[in-house]
Amino acid sequence: MKKMFIAAWLLLASTATHAQQFEDYFSEQTLRVDYVFTGNEQGQQIALDELIATPGWAGRRHHLAEMPLKSHGQLVMRDKETGQPIYATSFSSLFQEWTATDEAKEVTKSYENCFLMPFPKKVAEVEVTLMNYRHEVVATLKHTIDPNDILIHQKGKEHVTLYKYMVQNGTPEECIDIAILAEGYKPEEMELFYEDAAKVSEFLFSYEPFKSLQKKFNFIAVASPSEDSGVSIPKKGEWKHTAFSSNYSTFYSDRYLTTSHLKAVHDALAGIPYEHIIVLANTDEYGGGGIYNSLMLTAAHHSTFRPVVVHEFGHSFAGLADEYFYDDDVMSGSYPLDIEPWEANITTLVDFDSKWKDLMKKGTPIPTIEQDTPVGIFEGGGYSSKGVYRPAYDCRMRTNSSPEFCPVCDRAIRRIIEFYTE
Repeated sequence: MKKMFIAAWLLLASTATHAQQFEDYFSEQTLRVDYVFTGNEQGQQIALDELIATPGWAGRRHHLAEMPLKSHGQLVMRDKETGQPIYATSFSSLFQEWTATDEAKEVTKSYENCFLMPFPKKVAEVEVTLMNYRHEVVATLKHTIDPNDILIHQKGKEHVTLYKYMVQNGTPEECIDIAILAEGYKPEEMELFYEDAAKVSEFLFSYEPFKSLQKKFNFIAVASPSEDSGVSIPKKGEWKHTAFSSNYSTFYSDRYLTTSHLKAVHDALAGIPYEHIIVLANTDEYGGGGIYNSLMLTAAHHSTFRPVVVHEFGHSFAGLADEYFYDDDVMSGSYPLDIEPWEANITTLVDFDSKWKDLMKKGTPIPTIEQDTPVGIFEGGGYSSKGVYRPAYDCRMRTNSSPEFCPVCDRAIRRIIEFYTE
């Protein structure tokens, strides 16, 4: 299985040398593909739910057939006639996280997933693949996209959610477009939402590398209204009617704030240029969550709003791993010690040459003990206290008190920004 994944990756990498022009294969529309991921610990399946077309394309127009990162899932679009890959992207999902929980040993569940691609001019084939924590393929689905299919749902031309730019440094073609959505804000609370949304770019731009590369971003506040103020907090018995039905206690972790209603999220964004999603929750309850190339959520009124939004954006935007750990290794199954993690900022030393070895001074001990070592191999990361290593003693991906990203995370973020914009 692992060999199949590597072979597919190498094929895409070799194809990337023959980069095609965007206009050769795509029109100025977005294709949103909705899937249902379903299964349990023993096995997973993928089902196609719906195809949706929206006006304009805010995504990248180069590196089209290249993956941003490896991750636990990938989407590849091929020209049906030639079989040539014409677009590729990678992702993680809440469903894949769930399959590692105790609940997945006893129950079969399904989760919504939505992905954006440029709209093909000709008939195309899309393949979606899911991998487990050992990087083994566990589910695949191939299906055809006919751009003339009359059942592709048209959205975003009417009934567009009210929005405005908080930061506009260029056109969608020039910049990375970040949509900030309101969750748990009633219509009369939208001025408060706009104030909160304005803080997001301020917070991100106070950290490198976002500070020096801020001209590459647009931030758009989307006033998605809720019936109730606040969000659901199950441990307090509080359940609210909100735009995206988000809640704390995901997987019974009190501070893990997520939503499984991704179709509602993307419906609220139809007709708005966006590539990445930040959901602001109108609450002072501590917590948040970020899933690579899906979305992130954070509490807008907790005292840790600033560091948490930056940390979770590290997950959802750049695919960075958590660098903190638990002494009891309660979540150690997320990173098998005989497999090199795909995230740039943790390692099991199985393939350390592919990580940050080039940033270290020769002779740096393993594990690194001196806390003031700029880049080392510090034991503890990815929730495990033993066998998983992080590059710095502290980092924005480890604690809320860290004043910066470590050099390895900084480089990883820069690389993903460059991938999208250069």
